[in-house]
Amino acid sequence: MSFKFSDALLAWFDVHGRHDLPWQVVDDPYKVWVSEIMLQQTQVKTVLQYFERFIMRFPTVQDLGRASWDDVAPYWAGLGYYARARNLHKAAGIVAQKGAFPSNLEQWIELPGIGRSTAGALMSLGLREYGVIMDGNVKRVLSRFFAIEDDLSKPQHEREMWALATQLCPTERNHDYTQAIMDLGATVCTPKKPLCLYCPMQQHCKAHQQGIETELPFKKAKKPVPVKEAQVLLIQSAGEWLWIQRPNQGLWGGLWCLPIYESALDFQNELQRYALKKEISRAQISHSFTHFTWHLDAIAVELPPDQKEHLAIEFNAQWLTPQAASALGIPTAMKKLISAINL
Repeated sequence: MSFKFSDALLAWFDVHGRHDLPWQVVDDPYKVWVSEIMLQQTQVKTVLQYFERFIMRFPTVQDLGRASWDDVAPYWAGLGYYARARNLHKAAGIVAQKGAFPSNLEQWIELPGIGRSTAGALMSLGLREYGVIMDGNVKRVLSRFFAIEDDLSKPQHEREMWALATQLCPTERNHDYTQAIMDLGATVCTPKKPLCLYCPMQQHCKAHQQGIETELPFKKAKKPVPVKEAQVLLIQSAGEWLWIQRPNQGLWGGLWCLPIYESALDFQNELQRYALKKEISRAQISHSFTHFTWHLDAIAVELPPDQKEHLAIEFNAQWLTPQAASALGIPTAMKKLISAINL
């Protein structure tokens, strides 16, 4: 079974797989590493917009490892899941200091932000050594091929899937197989409306035979995503806005933001404290995260230029034009506000 599966998959990949992605063109573990981290919870078409710009700025692991977070943040801003970037930056520093990439699975897993599947991809795609992966694409392909209806989030079933993936994964052309199974999941065996007609596994796929391919893999019922309200204070003076760098830990860590208040009372107190009464514009946006949706109500107020220095000290903030703030690195929600606010 394993031989037939891998053989059919590789034959399909040779004709229909993706062979010209920028991190595939050159054998470079660093480029594969950056791409793997960017691709976590992000589609290829989105990553392509960021990858080449990131690599041009940080062409080697040494360049990334020696850079400051403030240098790195603007090149990740908008990709989301910023803990990925922080871990990549931290791990690059470790590798740069050691002077060599990890050479086995265990060494990769020791680095911040790298789990078993990413380590397997780096062994296979980065080093051209044997490696097994278990990302969302692989889970979907295998759960459908074998009609596995178990809850794969449970450790026992997760272990069973790893055993199955390892059994199927060939040693010959291992790196092509790794790319192939990801490509099949991303382009044919898709989460919704899978293109079974074009799938090399169609005749042997148990889920397809039973007509349950769209029901797999098993999905837990989604809990309603909570909605949170917050106020954004946009203090404007002479074409510049007051921006605060968020703490390194937590939401939007290290990125630049307008002051945000989750308590309406705190927001009103702040307005009164600094006598910020001259409202000049207002905008509302909604921004969704995996765990909640944020409704942000932005109020823009005008500040006399002679008070700018005092307020920057009080807020521990900087006066920046929206363009300058964007260049330093701001989250997508702030970009939405820039577009929505009418000054």
